[in-house]
Amino acid sequence: MADSASTSRVPLASVTPAIALGPLDGRYRSATAPLVDYLSEAALNRDRTHVEVEWLIHLTSNSVLPGTAPLTADQQAALRDIVSGFDGNSVNELAEIEQVTVHDVKAVEYFIGRRLAAIGIENLTPLVHFGCTSEDINNLSYALGIKGAVENVWLPAARKMVAQIAAMAEETRSVPMLSRTHGQPATPTTLGKELAVTVHRLTRQLDRVAGTEFLGKINGATGTYAAHYASVPGADWQQVAKSFIEGLGLTWNPLTTQIESHDWQAELYADMARFNRILHNFCTDVWSYISIGYFAQVPVAGATGSSTMPHKVNPIRFENAEANLEISNGLLDTLASTLVTSRWQRDLTDSSSQRNIGVAFGHSLLAISNVAKGLERLNVAEDVLAADLDTNWEVLGEAIQMVMRAEAIAGAPGMENPYERLKELTRGNRVDAERMKEFVSGLGLPAEAEARLLALTPAKYTGIAENLVDHLQK
Repeated sequence: MADSASTSRVPLASVTPAIALGPLDGRYRSATAPLVDYLSEAALNRDRTHVEVEWLIHLTSNSVLPGTAPLTADQQAALRDIVSGFDGNSVNELAEIEQVTVHDVKAVEYFIGRRLAAIGIENLTPLVHFGCTSEDINNLSYALGIKGAVENVWLPAARKMVAQIAAMAEETRSVPMLSRTHGQPATPTTLGKELAVTVHRLTRQLDRVAGTEFLGKINGATGTYAAHYASVPGADWQQVAKSFIEGLGLTWNPLTTQIESHDWQAELYADMARFNRILHNFCTDVWSYISIGYFAQVPVAGATGSSTMPHKVNPIRFENAEANLEISNGLLDTLASTLVTSRWQRDLTDSSSQRNIGVAFGHSLLAISNVAKGLERLNVAEDVLAADLDTNWEVLGEAIQMVMRAEAIAGAPGMENPYERLKELTRGNRVDAERMKEFVSGLGLPAEAEARLLALTPAKYTGIAENLVDHLQK
């Protein structure tokens, strides 16, 4: 029997397009909205229109076809107004055309053709989409959209967030902290140095992303310029294509099948995924530091941590980021592996795959936003870090046995078996300050070496950790 409540409900899809199936266009819209202008379906159609318009202008400006002449400045401006004025009405019109064509790129061709008479160039209708296969337009449109999303949205947001971590590294460069290797107490470091490691790792990946080559092609149905030379054999079509693509701000790919091979996309997504994984590691580390009290979270006024436990301040920003980074990487990895393969000269698997590029970017951008907000609510609990160090004097065992080794080489007597003697004292044991100093005093070390060790504390045993943060400025 049908649920009476469900049968009486208004279908949400009929209420408003704002009722989104996915969270990026619903709950998290404010964080991901900047990507809409580059990676949405509407943005793709605007970029397709842009490519088609510029191809028409390029062919006429260079009189590539006999009988064509450069357009006037007003005619060129009117064509480009089709792109700059692309809006909701344009989206709706294209959708109506596509209902007839059942082909998205052909709909764009007709969309532009409808406007040529008003510009006074109706005779150039056959020049729209001249020599092109759909993939000529699509690969350039995707490249432009991805380039815009990377350079204007994702990369600036990522660099700003990394700068936050770098600022924390600078502020805490001299704050001593107990290290943990395999989850166990280890040679102390400073909080700033550990944060600097993350900054260095993330920055390397961002620099790789910033160096991405965005490739494009416009060479026909199987990449041979066959239709071009059949129709206009006297043109230098490779140069026409190269100059056009470079004029769009992209890099010309001279050798392709029907599709641009997408290798550059796979390279980009691998770099982004690596950034995501490093950031995920950072989130789990911060979460763990919060759990042992190294970081205190600043409560948000009016916010609720738990529906039943009023005291809770949960590390939700970092947990949210973890989940979104995992979803983003699932898509980025799939895109990187799928897009580099295509049956013979082309199949359509890339078409469906590429429609998810915005989703992959969106979940990464959402994670970056959450990490940035989470960092803003962290305070370093220096007293907790200091107390942890003071209850782990056994970490000085490394320093003591190394001093003994050095003194043995220098000829000091009684320095035999330093590792074994420290192992007996410290392995699996808690050693306090008094016991450690007593042990050092009984070793028979030369006076200078003994004084140096007696002055050493876990908080002071950080090597040059503080100075290593300077590498972030190089």
